[in-house]
Amino acid sequence: MLRRIAIAILKLSGWEAVGEVPDFDKAVYIAAPHTSNWDGFWLIVGKTVLGLEAHFLAKHTLFWWPFGAILNRFGAIPVDRSRGSGVVRQLVDMFHDSERLNLALAPEGTRRWTQYWKTGFYRIAVEADVPIVLGFIDYGSKKMGIGGIFKPSGDAEQDLKFLRDFYRSFTPRHPRNKGPIAFPP
Repeated sequence: MLRRIAIAILKLSGWEAVGEVPDFDKAVYIAAPHTSNWDGFWLIVGKTVLGLEAHFLAKHTLFWWPFGAILNRFGAIPVDRSRGSGVVRQLVDMFHDSERLNLALAPEGTRRWTQYWKTGFYRIAVEADVPIVLGFIDYGSKKMGIGGIFKPSGDAEQDLKFLRDFYRSFTPRHPRNKGPIAFPP
């Protein structure tokens, strides 16, 4: 039922979900560029159309009734970023303790311009030894989806170059909010 609704939303809006969900038991999915509140909406619709069963992190303040129940239904995990609670370590442990886990993250960590991407997605993938699936949203072509699979080497600069090349052509909703693809020194 939800998939049919999501397909109808895309059809009516002129958007298209592309790519295929890889058959992995465990993976970190990333989606970029992330410059608008609309990104989350379109990516949830796209993940529903593609049949991706993935958990994602969301600000704990979004989990008010009835929105919290809806977020839980779509796989959201509430996170309070104001606490230094070791979220990366908890997620790595979840990967080690689970037979099947797909985790979707926005590496920018915010909709506003930022000088650096968050390193959590990368550290989780390296420490849990899982691939990174490259998701995207492109307002220029009105497409979102899965564009490739990437196994991080552990050499952050080499891996960032690969990610920069991959995400270069995608148009964000708010181009002024798209920062560089870099990790903090």
